[in-house]
This record gives sequence, structure tokens and C-alpha cells, in this order.
Amino acid sequence: MVLKMSDIAKMANVSKSAVSLAINGKDGISEETKEKILKIISEQGYKPLRKSKKDTVQGIGDVTFLVVTTSGVVQDDYRSLPFFSRLISALSVSIGRLNGTLHTVTVSADKLNEKLDDIVSNESKGVLVLGTDLTKTQVRLIKKKITNIVFLDTYYEDVVADFVTMDNYQGSKLAGKYILSKGYTNIGYFASENLMSNFSERRRGFHEILAESELKISNDHFYFISPTKLDPEGLNLKKLVTPLPKAIFCEDDYIAIRLIKAAQKEGIKVPDELAVMGFDDVYEGTLISPELTTIHVPVDQIAQQALLQLQCQLGTANWNPQKTLISTTLVERKSL
Repeated sequence: MVLKMSDIAKMANVSKSAVSLAINGKDGISEETKEKILKIISEQGYKPLRKSKKDTVQGIGDVTFLVVTTSGVVQDDYRSLPFFSRLISALSVSIGRLNGTLHTVTVSADKLNEKLDDIVSNESKGVLVLGTDLTKTQVRLIKKKITNIVFLDTYYEDVVADFVTMDNYQGSKLAGKYILSKGYTNIGYFASENLMSNFSERRRGFHEILAESELKISNDHFYFISPTKLDPEGLNLKKLVTPLPKAIFCEDDYIAIRLIKAAQKEGIKVPDELAVMGFDDVYEGTLISPELTTIHVPVDQIAQQALLQLQCQLGTANWNPQKTLISTTLVERKSL
């Protein structure tokens, strides 16, 4: 049975207009409702029947989404993390609008080399790779074996390949500039204990914006934290950071949310005694009190740009690989 928009609306318990707004990335519904609709669309394999003029192009066909799991951020339960869930949903919807289908292939990093041959033999029209935790060597290995390919959520300057990711350097400088504009000079930094290119660029940008004001983060105020845990258990701020800085920038929203929960558990008032800022703008950041000040990452645009570059590879002779950094924006809330 071919699914209709009304079927999706019924499954999500929303109106057809809400489904239309979610599919077309328009305002008018909450982020929570949008994510719920896109998740159902992804799970059900729904393809919109109506095409706008910009979608009346040759179908893109089957597209493989390669996910390499590691012991870092992209683990077996990666779909439970909001950023990856939103990205997969956005890709699925965008590919559906292009009369195509997204097939996800998950491979553990320790078996990547041996599994690549199987992926190549079953290669569809193109491959998108979730590159979050990939090393430079792994990116080069994949690129060597697969012809039509775009790497998402990572970026290496000296690798000749198509990349699409958020501008982490620009985003963290934007965060630092905002913190400084609020008058904070005693600033801490909670970094991810899993090092990858995204976090490295965030670190570089934040340090540079502080250096422009002749400030730096003291060693006592720089800490490594799990980037995916929300439970404040085990995070004792008064023992970990003494004395506390006045403001802390966190390399992702999960770290920031955990920090706020830990602070409140210890009776530390946010933002009066400790201001907190994150990065990514996940939905959970709006569910805590105070709501999280953060940097918004345009996931839908990342998905659309990746598909555009993949289409260009498929349809353009002598295509030169393109590295695309998509700008981020500031989201002012109450935690800072």
C-alpha cells in the first residue's frame, strides 16, 4: 500500500498541514513535532507524491548512507542522539522528494577495510558517509574504494574529497564573542573526551576569539567530559573545578545539559553563579530550566547540500571535489 500524507499525519497524531510543513522545512510547528514527523517518515519510507518545481529533476535512485561505528561518539546506539536522528530524517525526506530511497549500512570501524568491498559491489547511485569519528586515514581509504561519495559531519583540509559539515570554527568564535559581550572574563571550557575534527575546530575557534581579547582559559578550568551522557551522576563540580569560573563553554549540548543538571544538584544557580553555553541546538536544550543558550546547526541544509554535491558528481563530467562549511547561528536563551 502506498502511504499518503494523511497516513503519516494519523501516525503522528497531527494535521496534514503539519506534515507538509515538516517535509518542506517551514516554520509553524515545534521542533519536537517536526522531529516526530520526520522520524515516522524515515521509518515508514514515505515519499511525498507532490513535487515542487525545484524537485522535478531526474530521480536520484538508491543512495547508501554509510555509518562507521566507533568507541567515540558514533556508537551502536547513534540513532538515539538527536543530531544523527535529525540528519537521517532530513536525508530520507530530501532523497524521497528526489524520487530516491536511502539505505543505511552500518559497519564497525575495526571491520571497515574488509566490509568496503561488499559495499562497493552493492553500491547504488551514490554513497553518503557519516564521517563524525572518521580519521584522515579512514576517509582516504573509503574515498579510494568508492567513486561517488560525500562525507558529512567532518572535514579535512588536505584530503581531496567532497565534504559537507557545519562551520565549527565560525560557530565557536560566535559563541566566544557572545560570552565576552556579556562581560565574562573568567571562562571555563568543557571539552569532549573523544577527540574528532569537529571538536578540534570548535576548540581552535574558541581559543582564538579569547586570544583576540588577550584572554585564555586556565588549566584549572579546562576539563574533558563525555560528549553523549546526560546523567549528572559522577560530575561533582565543586571537587572538579575549584573555584568555579563564572561562565563555561561546552563543546556540545549534551555536555552543557549535564553540566546544568550537575550544578543544580549541588545548589549552584544557573546563570547567576555559573553561566553555561552549548553547541548544536538539540531539542533537549529547551526542556531544561533555564533553557540552554547554544549554537544552532542547520541540519536540513547540511543534508540538502550533501545531496546537491552527490548529484553534481553523478551528473557532471570532471567534477572537482568541493568542501562546504555551512554557517551556524546564535540561539540566545536563559542559561547565559
